[in-house]
Amino acid sequence: MNERDVLAPDTTVRDDLLEHLVAVRRDLHRNPELSNQEHRTSGRIAEELERLGIASRTVAGTGVVAELAGRREGPRIALRADIDALPIQEENEVEYASQRPGVMHACGHDGHTTMLLGAARLLLERERELPVRLLFQPAEEKGTGARAMMAEGALDGVAAICGGHLDCQYPAGTMVVVDGPVNASTDGFRISVRTSGGHSARPHEGRDAVVAGCHLVTAIQTLVSRELNPANPAVITVGTFHAGTAGNIMAGEAEIRGTIRTLSPEVRRQMADGLERISRAAGPMFEARIECEVHQGTPALINGGAALAAARRAAVRVVGEENLRPLATTNMGGEDFACYLEQVPGCFVRWGARPRSGPAHPAHSSRFDFDERALVTGARFLCEAALEMARDVDQILTR
Repeated sequence: MNERDVLAPDTTVRDDLLEHLVAVRRDLHRNPELSNQEHRTSGRIAEELERLGIASRTVAGTGVVAELAGRREGPRIALRADIDALPIQEENEVEYASQRPGVMHACGHDGHTTMLLGAARLLLERERELPVRLLFQPAEEKGTGARAMMAEGALDGVAAICGGHLDCQYPAGTMVVVDGPVNASTDGFRISVRTSGGHSARPHEGRDAVVAGCHLVTAIQTLVSRELNPANPAVITVGTFHAGTAGNIMAGEAEIRGTIRTLSPEVRRQMADGLERISRAAGPMFEARIECEVHQGTPALINGGAALAAARRAAVRVVGEENLRPLATTNMGGEDFACYLEQVPGCFVRWGARPRSGPAHPAHSSRFDFDERALVTGARFLCEAALEMARDVDQILTR
C-alpha cells in the first residue's frame, strides 16, 4: 500500500459521521476568526452541542466549556481543541475557502474543533464511568488561551487532559503518540541599545547603535553553536531589528526582538541567562546602554506517565499498532496545551492528515489543507482516550 493512502481499518465505517464532520469543518473554514475574536465560532460550537443535548457555557471571552456526566461523581477527564485562525490570505481554490479577507484556518484548528464535536457525539453513545469536560479554547496562536481558560476554572476537578494536532507529514489513518518532548517552549526577548549617535560622516564623534546591535545579533547565535550541548535542540532567532532614521545619521537607538525555543527547562534557563549575559557584556564594549528583557511564553510540551500510556492504548484501538509513527523531526514550534500539563497530567498527539493528492503544504501556509478523513480518526481517538484515562485515573493521579 502506498504510504499516502494509509488509512486504518474501521476508520471509514462511520460514513454518516464523516459526512457531518466534513460539513461542520468546511463551515468553520469558510468563516475563520482571529484569536479572541472567535464569536461566530463559539456560537456555532454551542449550536452543535445543543443539537446533541449538551449544555455549554462561555469562558475566557470566546471559549466554550461543556460537561458530559458520568455514572459516578469524581475527577473529570478533559478533552481540548483550539478554535482560532491566523492572519493569512488563503490561496486555495476550493469551494470552502475562507470568505474573510486576510484570515484563514491555516493551522487546522477548524479540524480540531470539529474532531472534538465528533468525540462528543461518540461519547454520548458510550457508557462513561467518569464525567468528561470538553474545552474549546480560543487564542492558541497567541499562546494565551490556555491560561485564560484555566483562570476561569477550566481545569477545576480535572484529573487528566488530552488533545492533539493535525500533521500533514503523515498520512491519514496514522498517529504520533510519543514519550518525551512534543513541542518547544516559546520565550520572547527584547534588547534595547542606546548610544550617543552622531553624524554619519564623523563616526568618531559618537557611538553607533547599529554596530552594537549587529554585534549582538551575531554574538547571541553562539549561545546555541558554542555553549549548548549539540544533543540538546534549541533555536534563537532574531525576528526584528529596528534602528535609524536617515542614511546620514548615525543611529542612537536600536531595538532587537526575537524568540527562544527549547525542549527542556534546563536549556530554557541557560539560553535566557546567556542572552542577558551577552547583552550586559556588550554595553561597555560599545559604550552603549543595553537592556535585555526575556518574556516567558509557553513551556515545552512533554508527554509521559500513565496518561501517555492510556492515550497510546486509545490510539492503538483506533488506528492499530502498525499505524503509530515516531516524530519525523524535532518540533520546535510552540503549543499552549503545555500550560495545562503544568497543572494536570495529560497527553498531546498528532493526527496524520497528508492530502490525498498534490503537495502537503505546511501549517501557517496560505495553501494549507488536509485529508478530511482524519476528522473521524481524531474524533474516535478523543473518545477512546477519555475512556482509557478514566479507567486509569487512580494511576494517573499518582504521577
